Amino acid sequence: MRGLALLGILPIALQPAFCMPDASAGKKLFAAHCAACHGQQGEGGRGARLTSLTRASDDDSLFNIIRKGISGTEMPPAPLKDDEIRDLTVFVRSLQRDSVLPAANGQRGQQTYRRAGCAKCHTIGLEGGVLGPDLSNIGARRDPDYLRRALLDPEADIPESFGEYRWYTVIPNNFLQVRVTTHDGRAITGARVNEDAFSIQIRDVSGKVYSFWKEELKELHKDWDKSPMPSYRDKLTPTEIDDLISYLASLRGKK
Repeated sequence: MRGLALLGILPIALQPAFCMPDASAGKKLFAAHCAACHGQQGEGGRGARLTSLTRASDDDSLFNIIRKGISGTEMPPAPLKDDEIRDLTVFVRSLQRDSVLPAANGQRGQQTYRRAGCAKCHTIGLEGGVLGPDLSNIGARRDPDYLRRALLDPEADIPESFGEYRWYTVIPNNFLQVRVTTHDGRAITGARVNEDAFSIQIRDVSGKVYSFWKEELKELHKDWDKSPMPSYRDKLTPTEIDDLISYLASLRGKK
């Protein structure tokens, strides 16, 4: 009987003990799997900012988002074990903080946005250009520090956000400036819309889309490390920069 009792206890003894989630382990996992898109401190990049989570109201929903990904977006299922996802969940929660907006005037920032010509390339709502990213909900996706860096040094995040084309990256989110010259002498600069082995589609700053067979082109240059967006470091005053950031940070899409 004593032997049978021990046999009954043995399976329980062999079961692994439940480990409490470890934020320090989650930090290492985040750096390896998440930071390239979401920023080292969750400030956002190609992926959404994680300092304020709108999709995950609790740890269970955050766990499921990390585990399963988000259908229809670039957010893939994490190639991690459940214990690792729990560690990652704890670390992502630790990134939560209130965005500190500069003491600025968003209404003046809206005027600066228009005066600086931002709408020539960017869309807010139904107005603006289409060469650059849509800014309608930029305040929900990027924190003020990221917005400041984008305005002062537009090419700072290109190596992480706009690297060479990969088959699993959606091209509009993998912006690339290209310059082409056709055999009949036309020269066009714009953003790559689509590309395969035989053809390429380009959108210029006016929004016009061109489609070429590559055999039609005399030259095709891909500016991997370049952005058509200028730096506003010397174009706007510090106050105007703060106002513009305040305005952009207030844009959160439809209520």
